[in-house]
Amino acid sequence: MSVTQDSVVTAWREMAACHAAACAALERELGERHGLGVSDFEVLERLTESKERKFRAQDLAEAVHLSQSALSRLVDRLVRHGLVERCGCEGDRRGIYVVLTEAGEQRHAEAVPTHRDVLARTLPAAMLTTANNQPR
Repeated sequence: MSVTQDSVVTAWREMAACHAAACAALERELGERHGLGVSDFEVLERLTESKERKFRAQDLAEAVHLSQSALSRLVDRLVRHGLVERCGCEGDRRGIYVVLTEAGEQRHAEAVPTHRDVLARTLPAAMLTTANNQPR
């Protein structure tokens, strides 16, 4: 299969448009229904997926594709709302963990159906079919 420069650019633009539409819908609906932004939700999601409900801040920033300073501001906001806490790393005084609170776990659980519904409505069907066929 030969890939032309035009087809690569077209595919990139389609993917970018899909991402923009999904993000805009998620920002709107998560914000209106749950008081969360897309990045807020993604941080809560990663923390709920973590076995101990915590993540080292540096690793969390990488996982959610934010700079450390952007994550720090986001975590400040989540701390003010009681959804996460910060705590020090036992073996490394410079390290900080972000820890999910019960309130954060509850807010995430309430927001999951909205998140999944928006993605189901905004992502192309072919992408969903491909994702369902991937090994877990």
